[in-house]
Amino acid sequence: MSRLTFVGLGLHSELGITLEGLEEIKRANRIFAEFYTSYMAGINIPNLEAIIGKRVEVVSRRDVEEEAEARILVHAREGPCVFLTPGDPNVATTHIALRLRAEKTGIRTSVIHAASISSAIAGSTGLQSYKFGRTVTIPFESTSTSETPYENLCENKSRGLHTLALLDIDSEKRKYMTIPEGLTRLIDVEKRRGRGCVTVSTLAVGTARLGSGESKVKADTVENLLQHDWGGPPHCLVFPGELHFVEAEALEVLCGASRDLLEGWI
Repeated sequence: MSRLTFVGLGLHSELGITLEGLEEIKRANRIFAEFYTSYMAGINIPNLEAIIGKRVEVVSRRDVEEEAEARILVHAREGPCVFLTPGDPNVATTHIALRLRAEKTGIRTSVIHAASISSAIAGSTGLQSYKFGRTVTIPFESTSTSETPYENLCENKSRGLHTLALLDIDSEKRKYMTIPEGLTRLIDVEKRRGRGCVTVSTLAVGTARLGSGESKVKADTVENLLQHDWGGPPHCLVFPGELHFVEAEALEVLCGASRDLLEGWI
């Protein structure tokens, strides 16, 4: 039977896959994996292949977005195939496009979920998940749309909502934006727009390598986060909106924020 199952790998390594996902992989004829939408610092493909006893074929963005028919779908028509993704499948729009294309050509699809940054960020910071507004991505390239993340962040803040800010990656060049780079880009936009959303005294939370044994979470002013040593990628940022007193306590206890800093955000 033709089938393509999207299986999430979780946040850090192949050990983040669920037991359900592992069983689906073992039943598949072909296993494909992409790592261009997110960086998994601890992924070990040979270890995953040893666990499942099968070869994993790593595909590029072009394979998925331009050559999907010849690279992936032709095999899914012949029998069950698995498409492995960092985090939770379908969070990246490229995965949804691939799934829709498969369904339209008669290939049955399904999804086996795993942890993603969208769910892990609330658990790691103690901020309430339902109080997050639109997620933004801070890009490497300076274009006419590079101010959009800042504008969306300001909109979230005006509504009292938190903002998850993802930082750009270029997997082919092994280039991963750091927290200081992301903050610097937002401050540059702040200088042009002057809305007071991201200043050196703004409260923010930096996270690095969530899901690993070397994760780091720190809440402080933008000025102090710029000077902090974050270590290796992946990094991301959170800009809190209005804080419930339990959220403020979580930022203090779990993320190291000072009580004086939090007073103005409750």
